[in-house]
Amino acid sequence: MAVRGDSRRVVADAEAGVEWTAGFTDPNPTEFPMLWALTPYGDAVFNQRQMPLLPTELDRLPVDLGGDWAEQAREPCQVVERGLHLYPWFIGD
Repeated sequence: MAVRGDSRRVVADAEAGVEWTAGFTDPNPTEFPMLWALTPYGDAVFNQRQMPLLPTELDRLPVDLGGDWAEQAREPCQVVERGLHLYPWFIGD
């Protein structure tokens, strides 16, 4: 995960990636609309209106689906919330 500005320049990132366990491959889109948008091979970018939902969904993740990646994703989320014209990018393979 990285935080990029309008110029696509990386301003922050997280080292851990999403752990694509069997339980995480298809989260319920009604419960987790932001996390449901993630795929292991494609990029996902969230805008300012979507951004508040992402940390909330991370908070609701079952323990077995969270882990280092979910904890590390919180810091870039905070960077986005404090800045202007910043976007969280989940980068697939």
